Amino acid sequence: MKNKTSVAVDGRDMPLTTKNYKLILAGIALIIIGFLLMVGGGSDDPNVFNPEMFSVRRIVIAPIVLLAGFIFEIYAIMKK
Repeated sequence: MKNKTSVAVDGRDMPLTTKNYKLILAGIALIIIGFLLMVGGGSDDPNVFNPEMFSVRRIVIAPIVLLAGFIFEIYAIMKK
C-alpha cells in the first residue's frame, strides 16, 4: 500500500511533498526578514557612537523572528 503523502517520481517515493517545499520557502522568507530587521544602525565615522545600533528592533525583534524562522524550517521538513 502506497503512502498518500509522498509523490512518486520514476517509481520512487519522495519524502517531501510540494506542501513541504512551500512551507520551507515560507521559512526561508521568515529567516530573510529576520536578517533584514538586523540591518543598519552603523556609523560612517568610527569616532561617533550611534545609539540606533542598539534599538529594540535589532536586539529583540530580529532574533525572535530568526528563531521562529529556524523552528518553522524544522517543522516544514518534519511534517508528513
